[in-house]
Amino acid sequence: MAIIVNLDVMMAKRKMSLNELSEKVDITPANLSILKTGKAKAIRFSTLEAICKELECQPGDILEFKEGG
Repeated sequence: MAIIVNLDVMMAKRKMSLNELSEKVDITPANLSILKTGKAKAIRFSTLEAICKELECQPGDILEFKEGG
């Protein structure tokens, strides 16, 4: 099973930089980068909620499940 993180896609659609998003959701740029590259092992719902609020999207726009990854 593989969870694909499409955060970079949503950030590009909203024309928002990593640093700008990190300031708005109160997460360090380093931690946001780990999430963006798909290397994170977990994400807090509160963080996911803040990201979705700032990017005006749904969790499914950011996280995707792919079989056999």
